[in-house]
Amino acid sequence: MKAFLKWAGGKSKISPIIKSHFNEGKRLVEPFVGSGALFLNTNFEEYLLCDTNIDLINLYNNLKNCPEDLITKTKELFTIKNNTEKQFYILRDRFNSLNPEQIEKSALFVYLNKHAFNGLCRYNSKGFFNVPYGRYKNPSFPEDKMYDFAHKSQRATFKCQDFKITFNETKKGDIVYCDPPYVPLSATSSFTSYSKNNFDLMEQEQLAKYAEESKHRGIQCIISNHDLQITRELYIKAKIYELQVQRNIASKSTSRKKVGEIIAVF
Repeated sequence: MKAFLKWAGGKSKISPIIKSHFNEGKRLVEPFVGSGALFLNTNFEEYLLCDTNIDLINLYNNLKNCPEDLITKTKELFTIKNNTEKQFYILRDRFNSLNPEQIEKSALFVYLNKHAFNGLCRYNSKGFFNVPYGRYKNPSFPEDKMYDFAHKSQRATFKCQDFKITFNETKKGDIVYCDPPYVPLSATSSFTSYSKNNFDLMEQEQLAKYAEESKHRGIQCIISNHDLQITRELYIKAKIYELQVQRNIASKSTSRKKVGEIIAVF
């Protein structure tokens, strides 16, 4: 199954590689679920899927609990009339005015994901979605993929929470896969620029610590990140696997090059 959302760093293409490192387990836990690509391509009895993006988690819960209503409302947004710059900004303002749990906001989240520039998900300091219009000719409505997600999600629990809380809810026998905000390829040792993304070096260190502690509790933990000296130092107590990954979300096709990543298995 394929994810119905565009997502920076989505794991659809490399999910078979990630799965090849899994031990046996009944529940997959993802503290950074993103588009849910790995969830959709695994077959666990249970899932605990978390993220700090409340709009994303409410979308998933609404799709799980009210699939027909949400999919119908979303389909109504995918029209020629709504694929104009003027209408895009009207609908973006509407999205920013709604309460997170509303089904209409979840429908608009999917609309924005497909119509905004490069499929990015970004908010300003006031918490307003602020990605500009993407100028796509005919954004496709992912109806079948949304139904697939809704069906699979009956085995999942979705929570909006910090990764540390999610780790505290894990139990022996779980498999934990972490796809955190990556350390930038151009980051300096001080992480000056990286800290603006609200996931700084301290949190990267905490994540590695939680992964190591989980291993001692009988919980396998796997983390993806860029292949850098600093990440190899962070995951020094894990087994490291290297891979090259194509970047498809760059705005220019000439910038879509393969970059080095690692999979750290604790």
